[in-house]
Amino acid sequence: MCRFAWKRGLTPTASTAPWRAASLLRQTELIMNPEMSEWIEMLLRWTHIFAGIMWVGATFYFTWLDGRFTELEKQADKGDGKSEKNVWMVHSGGFYLVEKQKRPTMMPQVLHWFKWESFTTWITGILLFGLMYFHGSKLVEFEDWPYSKGQAMAMSVGFLLLGWVVYDLLWSKVFRNELVGAVISYLLLVGVAFLFMYSGKINLGFTQLQLPLFPARAAFLQIGAMLGTIMTANVWMRILPPQKRMVAALKAGQEPNLTEGARAKTRSKHNTFIVMPVVFTMISHHYSFIGSKYNWLIFAGLTLAGFVAAKIIRKA
Repeated sequence: MCRFAWKRGLTPTASTAPWRAASLLRQTELIMNPEMSEWIEMLLRWTHIFAGIMWVGATFYFTWLDGRFTELEKQADKGDGKSEKNVWMVHSGGFYLVEKQKRPTMMPQVLHWFKWESFTTWITGILLFGLMYFHGSKLVEFEDWPYSKGQAMAMSVGFLLLGWVVYDLLWSKVFRNELVGAVISYLLLVGVAFLFMYSGKINLGFTQLQLPLFPARAAFLQIGAMLGTIMTANVWMRILPPQKRMVAALKAGQEPNLTEGARAKTRSKHNTFIVMPVVFTMISHHYSFIGSKYNWLIFAGLTLAGFVAAKIIRKA
């Protein structure tokens, strides 16, 4: 339950209601007891995991489906006249026939979008992270931790924003070769893991940087939150807007911009790979190796293994 502490003598009149209401809010203290905090954490975690299952499942389903259509397109290019244009599936006691159209002749009355899974996963994850590590002070492990709670919170939020800005800038303006971009992105991710997890000091010339920036458990979840933010921003800023413009063009009887569609597909492909280390960071706090002095190397190795697994799944 929640308990409120009110300061008395604040009965607003009609003429002074606005500023007195604001004053009342400033003087109102909400104290959340441990029982309420535990219930909120449980509900957030439950929703976060369930929404994540839906998001990851849809991501890999459409990745697999797109792979099948790519194979059909390659067969059609051979001109053997035997290739199928649809994908047949069987599930739940029924048969499903799926067709992919890049330029549909007409828009259906009902068009299903897959977007709220990503937002729900992200917002519940951020709220859960804030409840556990901001409100719960787990960003600072010991009293002699080199950074204050305020500094740790500022670095945490800063890395969430910086991760998306750097990723988006590199893939929008810099990288032209997909393999080179993937290798550099992986090395940058390993570098972030090093900053978050390695224990020691780095001499920057003008000052010394004390590492790690976060305690081990917080470091893994911080990386997961940063990558999850990139995935969600991909969906809402780089995948959905081009799709909406394509739909608007078709409704107006115009030719859709297939180049935008291809860029959106690239970001969706990125999400397929990024989700592997994200899921790993979600479950990492169950295992003792997160406290190892080689934890950043373990993260790097398992992340690379996850990328390979995602590549196999895409072609399975």
